[in-house]
This record gives sequence, structure tokens and C-alpha cells, in this order.
Amino acid sequence: MGWIGKIIGGTVGFMFGGPLGMIAGAVFGNVFDHVPRQTGSERAAFGQQTHAGNPFVSENSAHSQQQAQMVFFVGAFSMLAGIASADGGISIAERKKVEEFIRKDLRLDPQSSAVAMKVFETAASSTGLFDQFATQFYDNFKHNKQMMELMIDIFYRVSYADGRLTAVEESLINLAGRIFQVSSERMSTIKQQYGTGNAAGSARSFAVLGLAPTATNDDIKKSYRKLVSEYHPDKISSKGLPEEFTVFAADKFREIQAAYEELRISRNF
Repeated sequence: MGWIGKIIGGTVGFMFGGPLGMIAGAVFGNVFDHVPRQTGSERAAFGQQTHAGNPFVSENSAHSQQQAQMVFFVGAFSMLAGIASADGGISIAERKKVEEFIRKDLRLDPQSSAVAMKVFETAASSTGLFDQFATQFYDNFKHNKQMMELMIDIFYRVSYADGRLTAVEESLINLAGRIFQVSSERMSTIKQQYGTGNAAGSARSFAVLGLAPTATNDDIKKSYRKLVSEYHPDKISSKGLPEEFTVFAADKFREIQAAYEELRISRNF
């Protein structure tokens, strides 16, 4: 059972502040109103079951990781809501983009999908909080560069889902990039992965590897080794990424491998 299931089942409780805590309270507080509370002995039994056979993991550390996963999950969909509603409201097309991202990219189960959309809808009604959502997200994950870049990738992917990026969407994504301290060069290469669309040749493969088409073969190899190391699924999961997002991270890893292979064949090295 994932952490969402544990929350809805009443086996795990979280408390954190800030604007994301406000969204989480509005979403999960309603859930808690409809589930039985655990007794102290039931909570202790759950802790023993969770950590049985692993003396090196404390209940507190596991709880902290689950809370970090919740901040990531709530933060991701709150920020997506901020981007989608920035032009005055969420259109049917924008909502559809988010639903498709949940279904196709994250492949969430029905329970998790419903929670994700509840977070999205709740955050959408909290206008003007995007920078606060992004700042709290950064404060929690600023030591994990991959998480920052992964979120920027998600923003562009969802925003480009209808084939275009509006000025309002790009303005907020750029704001997130500044808050997350993602370099302008890296922002540009992430954007190119989606902005190139079905561009001819190897344009998108170069963008996936963060390179210009003028890159040498050695540049391609070096960038590939660096990205494979940074985005290997085992390394991503070890950083506390919610299990719902590891599927997306694994897809990005395969995308890096495919881009390298395409360039290797086209360059014949």
C-alpha cells in the first residue's frame, strides 16, 4: 500500500505548515473525517510491521520520508494548478492535460488519481500562491537537484500537452526555475525537449541530453554518462521521490538512453 492508501486508511497522519500544509489539510482532513482513528496500540503495531526485519530504519525516519513524499505530491499538483489557473481559470483543455498526465505519465491507480485531482482543484481555488508553493517545495528539496529539474520537466510537459506554451504558463515556469535555482541553460534545454515537437533529425535527442546540435561525440558521451548517473531509477527512489512519481522518473531515464542511442547511431560512434 502506498502512502496515499495509508493516509486514507487512517494508518498514517501528517502535519506540516505553510501553504502546502493548508492544501494538504483541506484535502486529507476531509478524508480523515470519514475513517476510524487508530488507537495507540494499533499505531505501534503498524510501526512494527513497517520496519520488521530492518533494524537500521526507525519509525521516525520512515515517517519523515513519507511526509517528504506527501510534500512532493501535494506540491507538484498545487503548482500545476497555479500554472493552469494563472490566466483566470482552468479550461476544460487544461484540466484534460492534467488528467492525461496523471493517467498516462504517472499511471496512478484510481484512488491516487482522485486524490491528485482533489489537490489540484483545492489549490486552483487558492489564487496567487504559486510562488509560495514553489518556495516551500524548494525549501524541502533544495539539496536534490534532480527533483527540481524533474518538476520543471513536468511543468513543460503538461503545458505543452496541447501543442503550445502560453506566455502566462512560461512566465510561471520561469519563476519556478529561479526559485529552484535551475540554470537558464538547463531551463532552455528542458523546454526544447517539448518545444521541438516532431522536429526533424536529432534536435530533440540533443535537447534531452542538454546539448546543442554542435556538440562533439565526446560531449554526447560525457552528458549521457552524467545524466544516466543522476537519473538512474535506483538513485531517484533513494532520494525520497514518491512512488507515484518514480514511474515518470523511470520513463525519463529510458528517454535519456533512447536519445543517446539515436545520436550514437546517427554519428556512427
